[in-house]
Amino acid sequence: MRPIVRGTWPQNAAGQNINFKEYAYARGELIRRLGEYCSYCEMELDTSLAVEHVQPKRPPGAAQPIAARELDWNNFLLACTSCNSTKGDIDVVLDDHLWPHRDNTFRALCYSEGGLVTASTDQSIDDAIRQKADSIIKLTGLDKDPSNDDPKASDRRLQNRRETWDIAKLVKEMLARNYNEDFKELIVITARAKGYWSVWMTVFKDDADMLDRLIKAFPGTCCDCFDSTAGLVPIARAGGQC
Repeated sequence: MRPIVRGTWPQNAAGQNINFKEYAYARGELIRRLGEYCSYCEMELDTSLAVEHVQPKRPPGAAQPIAARELDWNNFLLACTSCNSTKGDIDVVLDDHLWPHRDNTFRALCYSEGGLVTASTDQSIDDAIRQKADSIIKLTGLDKDPSNDDPKASDRRLQNRRETWDIAKLVKEMLARNYNEDFKELIVITARAKGYWSVWMTVFKDDADMLDRLIKAFPGTCCDCFDSTAGLVPIARAGGQC
């Protein structure tokens, strides 16, 4: 899960915080800052990408949306239909999960062949963080395998990660035979078009130059989550839980 910088509340020409009449009005600014990617599964989307409320605007039992949540910039991310619907209206306790705008979620989640997403088993991650990584995976359904129970194939996240993994492995092998600037740039363009940033970062984990390009190519990626003096290995995020 890509660690992102959502940034401060957008302001108008007078330097005042924009008063969103509807939460959907924040979509353009979120896309400008974070790109057209789901904040959770990292799918690349355009028209189907929705403004997501980290804490639900109308949790179970609430008769009306909670205004302090519904129109709060600090409660917004971007989400695809699958992540949004899986997360639903569960009234989450923020500190029970890791969040891409607050933590180094890439450090705590492990991406592997076959499109699988699990909590990291790295010894630098303690059990409490691992449990919170599990929680965000389950909350957004990144561990779902709908192949046997989704005849409409509406949830394509696992399949898309699997396909992206295979493409990334293939172009990495091709890069070994054509290690030049043009081919590197072509890989970055392909990665941006496909999405699933964490898959590309995992496949190219031993190539610091490609990691640097991928980090910089996706809008809003938190560069401070990577150690520039040690091959861009992921590090704990300042102010975050991980």
